[in-house]
Amino acid sequence: MVGNKPVVSRLAPTPSGYLHLGNAVNFVLTWLLVRRAHGTLHLRIDDLDRVRLRSAYLENIFQTIKWLGLDYDAGPGGPADFERQYSQVHRLGEYQTVLAKLRRVPGLLYACGCSRTEILARAADGRYAGTCRLAHTDFDAPNTAWRAHVPEQLVVEFEDLWQGPLQVQLAQALGDFVVRKKDGEAAYQIGSIVDDVRLGTTLIVRGNDLLPSTAAQLWLAAQLPETAAFGATHFVHHPLLPGPDGQKLSKSQQRPLDRGIMGEATSPRPVYEAVARLLGLPPSTAESLQSLRAAFEESGMLHAISALS
Repeated sequence: MVGNKPVVSRLAPTPSGYLHLGNAVNFVLTWLLVRRAHGTLHLRIDDLDRVRLRSAYLENIFQTIKWLGLDYDAGPGGPADFERQYSQVHRLGEYQTVLAKLRRVPGLLYACGCSRTEILARAADGRYAGTCRLAHTDFDAPNTAWRAHVPEQLVVEFEDLWQGPLQVQLAQALGDFVVRKKDGEAAYQIGSIVDDVRLGTTLIVRGNDLLPSTAAQLWLAAQLPETAAFGATHFVHHPLLPGPDGQKLSKSQQRPLDRGIMGEATSPRPVYEAVARLLGLPPSTAESLQSLRAAFEESGMLHAISALS
């Protein structure tokens, strides 16, 4: 249980590259938490960015889950089933309904016609400089994105089951983020909120790099009664695993010959070992998924997470 609610969580990969070690560790950690809590685990593939989707990347998601020895309780059985029933393209109307309602919230959204080149030229850290806030650009103008106007002093507070109380200064962490892309379709933050509310998600397990997204989603979801339930979600933000160069692992930086974690390791044991290190468990517990699960369920470590069971 999470509070007085059953644990409902999800694996939420994007088919924009081959899954790397960090993705696999997140999958295993999520699975361990949900299975210990006797909860429900969904496979929810985020494919709103159809431009970057490749059939090989989609297939790799199912292959990696099987390779890791994981199961899930609801979701597509394979790529064809995903495209036929579970793709986010089947729910575009739901996202548009939420966008239309957010548009009617006074002062919340504004239209932006800035190009990526213009944005990068005005902000060294890549955050949008708010150029179009006062431009009063028509929301229905072509080639126009919609952004959320994040108040400069906004602090989003929430309790993390791994790290305890957290505060995110959203304007500094993310800035005025996009909620509708220039092609007229919903952006990631909208799709993620709507899908999690629809699934009844009560637990989200993410890497620390997504702390700004969590804060953005909590703040945005609170703007509408239809999405307010997202505010009751519990979160686990875990440390990231660095790549060989010490930098964050990223699918966007994969080279042409990269094939993700399945192409790098002959067995899933390196994944189990990485999870064991994160959880402070002895290396011997990483011999198999079963031994890792047994050690995790017997461990008294991470008391806040243990309270899920």
